[in-house]
Amino acid sequence: MWGWFSTNGTWVLIVSAIVLALSLFSRGQVHKIFENLAGKKPHKAVHRGVTIGLWTIGGLALLAMALSITAILSTEGAPIVSKEAVQQWLLDHGSRILAILAFGIALWFFLKVFLPPLIGRTLVKTKGESKEGVKKRRDTLLAVFMSTGKVIIVIIIVFMLLSELDIPIAPALAGFGIAGVAVGFGAQYLIRDLIAGVFILLENQYRVGDVARVADISGVVEEINLRKTVLRDLDGIVHHVPNGEIKVASNFSRHFARVNLNISVSYGTDLDHAIAVINRVCQEMSEEKDWRDIIIGTLSVLRVDNLGDSGIDIKIVGDVKPLQQWAVMGELRKRIKKTFDEVGIEIPWPHIKLYFGQVQNEYQMCKVCSHPNPPGSKFCSNCGASLNLASDTKSR
Repeated sequence: MWGWFSTNGTWVLIVSAIVLALSLFSRGQVHKIFENLAGKKPHKAVHRGVTIGLWTIGGLALLAMALSITAILSTEGAPIVSKEAVQQWLLDHGSRILAILAFGIALWFFLKVFLPPLIGRTLVKTKGESKEGVKKRRDTLLAVFMSTGKVIIVIIIVFMLLSELDIPIAPALAGFGIAGVAVGFGAQYLIRDLIAGVFILLENQYRVGDVARVADISGVVEEINLRKTVLRDLDGIVHHVPNGEIKVASNFSRHFARVNLNISVSYGTDLDHAIAVINRVCQEMSEEKDWRDIIIGTLSVLRVDNLGDSGIDIKIVGDVKPLQQWAVMGELRKRIKKTFDEVGIEIPWPHIKLYFGQVQNEYQMCKVCSHPNPPGSKFCSNCGASLNLASDTKSR
């Protein structure tokens, strides 16, 4: 075997390098080939098996490259490792290294298989929490625990490999300790972010998929980890907010959402009639098939909320399922506008009257509303009453 490597070491090195490159950079193309052959997206287990197979091929190619380099140097008269030494090292350490790598892979699969149901069983459902809310919390905690577990497994495997290769770990740990003290003063913000992230997860302030406002930024929560929160706003902009910067977190989708909508009517409108029409529209919408599973209870008028400059505001409130308040308010506005048009209720808008300079200084005063009108007007521009030019002309 060693003689074969000594004879063909150069070609083995070239072929191994090509195989290593293909195994590392062609995973996506291999997955696409499987998708084309199957005619649909393969199961996750197939993707996982393809990935493991490619990494195994890459590892074997890397080992072949190392053996080829050793054989080439040996044939050129500068032996660095003898055949007996390689065999002895493989016998002493090779099996243990493979066992350590297999142990790391087993830990990772154990984490992926048993952690999701474990979180699902131990997760306590708070009062008023919906199934969607529980699922969001479970997915958020699972993502955080999986990423943290991956880091821990990699650290454990690296230290076990260093110990197996007779590389002293104690000096490395001591060096990390000294470096930790040196950078500790500059890592205050990082520690603050990590502590804040722990409390965000423990207190279930918001989850992945929620709409929230954190650090004065509103958007859909796309990712939460111990260091930062990632939000995507309505414009599609992604915001990375350090957890330590979050002073107030507002969750728009916890347990339920609320419709809080003001509808304006003109001052000449019969308020009792307008309120009855609005309540009828809300009742019809709440009973429809497409909306009754979204609206909790029934939407209704709460009160006359404000006497504004242009009209009277009527407030509508009602509870809906999380994240559905905007869809419900949009549909309700459309239905109320159509109904108001049918029954003749006016939705007011601001009125602005502009008067330009006139050659004459005489204005016509309306007897009905005492509104000044430009000279030559036949009807009042404010109330529409007829003007008597002989008796209503007054000097300004």
